[in-house]
Parts: sequence; structure tokens; C-alpha cells
Amino acid sequence: MLGSMISNVPLNELGEFLKKRRSKLSPRTVDLPENGRPRRVAGLRREEVAQLASISTDYYTRLEQGCTQASAPVLDILARVLHLDDDERGYLFQLAGKTGTRTRRRGRQQVQPQLRRVLDDLTFTPAIVQGRRVDILAWNALAAVLVTDFSRLPEKHRNYPRIIFTDPAMRGLHADWRTSARLAVAQLRMEAAQYSEDPHLIELVGELSTRDRQFARWWGGQRVAARTAGTTTLNHPVVGELILGWDTLTANTDSDQHLTVWAAEPGSPSQERLRILSSWAADENLSASQPLI
Repeated sequence: MLGSMISNVPLNELGEFLKKRRSKLSPRTVDLPENGRPRRVAGLRREEVAQLASISTDYYTRLEQGCTQASAPVLDILARVLHLDDDERGYLFQLAGKTGTRTRRRGRQQVQPQLRRVLDDLTFTPAIVQGRRVDILAWNALAAVLVTDFSRLPEKHRNYPRIIFTDPAMRGLHADWRTSARLAVAQLRMEAAQYSEDPHLIELVGELSTRDRQFARWWGGQRVAARTAGTTTLNHPVVGELILGWDTLTANTDSDQHLTVWAAEPGSPSQERLRILSSWAADENLSASQPLI
């Protein structure tokens, strides 16, 4: 289950990813003739992938077995043959170590000052800053009342996938919890390609795999996703349904820090409810700051 997180295993993880992707395709999908005979494995055979990629079956087999490395041109061909989307292609190259050497920084990550200033200025827009492992490094007041009060969590538990899977309130908050949770797993797996030896990441995946069968199954599914943009529907206990678009911006000063913001369509009921929630958040913060008499 956690082979992808052990040192000296990146090539094996690459092989597992290739196997998963070819198992999702059929000869018909890639315009190969079907002879009608039963297939012993789901999806494409190794020799069929090799044929489509114009490489030897032996070479492709050694790739899946982690016995050899692939060049960037071969990876590019395999990405096309296996119908990988942009996120999956990027993940494939990361697993193969073809995206440049990254410095392994094991120290505690601090939110960039400029991102902190942006957070403080966003009054009507909930926003958080996420770091490595999809850890939550900082948030504004509206994000705290929209999602959860992150300050009440121990620092080591401020991790978005962990919150999604371990906080029961998240299943009621997200109208489509399953989709949100699967996306969180896919984003975490993308992180794993970059930091396969991170002990905190190993611990996190191990904990969630043990605690939640769905996490374990989705983690094994090898789906990946970058932190980009999307739409979500939340059933908030204070203001009701909120249909929000979310977007992610990457800090130029630290590519491992990402600002995620949620916003509603102008003039929509969700925008009005978000403003009501913002006022409620301001009142809550004001009450919390008053001295006890």
C-alpha cells in the first residue's frame, strides 16, 4: 500500500502508475483490433503498449518492473499512448525524475509574508494558504467559519486531506463529500511524487489508510490532480447552501505555497450568503476578543 512512500522506490511507483493507466484502456480505445479471445488482464497488455509507443516489449516491461529509467521523449510518447491528462502527464514525469532536482526541505514551513498580507486584506473572500503535503499554513477569518476553526486543531493536524477524512462535520458540509475527498487524495498523491521520502507524508498516508477504507482504496487507484481550480457546493450550518468557485495561486517566492480562494458568482444568492457569513464571522471574532468582565 505504501510502497510509493519508501526510499529507493520511485521507479516501482512509476511502474505501478503505468500498470494502472493501461488497465483503464481497451484495444478499442486505442484503435487496436480485438481478436475475441478472453484477456487475462484488464486493459491493455504490455506488448500492446510497447507496440503503440514503438518501443520493445522487453524495454517497457523493465520500465514497469522498475529495472530501468525512461527518457523524456519515451515518457512523452507513453503519456499520449495511455491517454494521460495534463496532471497525470506531469505526475509521470515527476515519478521519473524528469522535472528537475528539488531541494528536500525538512524544516517547518512558514507562510510567506506577502501571502499573509493578502489573507488579512480579504474580508469577503475565504482563503487559505497550503504548503507541502497540502498542509494548511494560514487562513483568514472567513475561511475559519466557512470550513472549520483551524486554530482549534493541533498544528500537525492542520492538513486538508486529514480534515476531510477525520472530521465528521466535513461529510455534512460538502454536498458531494465523495468527490471532494477523492480530489483531496489525488492532490496528496501528486505531492507524494515530489516528496516520496518525507516522513510526515509517510505517516499521514499510513494513518489515513488505516483509519479509512475509502482513502486506502482511492490512494491505490493512482489518480492524481494538481491544485488548480474548480467548483464546490457547501451546505453551511449558518447560511445554508453555498455554490462557490475556487482557484489556486502559487507564490513566486516559494512554489510549495499556494493561496486558495473561494468566491461566488456576482449577484447570486451564494454571494449574498457569503457576505452574511462574513458579517457573522466578524461578530464572532469581535466577541472572542472582548475581555471577560
